[in-house]
Amino acid sequence: MNRVEVVAAMAEKTGLSKKEAEKVLKAFMNIVAERLKMDEKIQVAGFGTFKAFARKARVGINPQTGGEMVVKAARTPKFRAGKTLKDALNC
Repeated sequence: MNRVEVVAAMAEKTGLSKKEAEKVLKAFMNIVAERLKMDEKIQVAGFGTFKAFARKARVGINPQTGGEMVVKAARTPKFRAGKTLKDALNC
């Protein structure tokens, strides 16, 4: 399912127009990104938790040359599914 399909499904489920559903989705994604930048955890009860995770710098292998290369430290988002979401997938 891509973004357009998600917006269409949201519009259908909520009764909002596709433009309104698109605004809601954009707002949600922007809020999550902003809060993760500030190192905050976003917890949506029953759905899951978004959290920023710091990866350390490390030495990796360049797949084209086989030589070593340095992979820089980076922050990445992590998502951990909540119990309700897990249960919905396993029923």
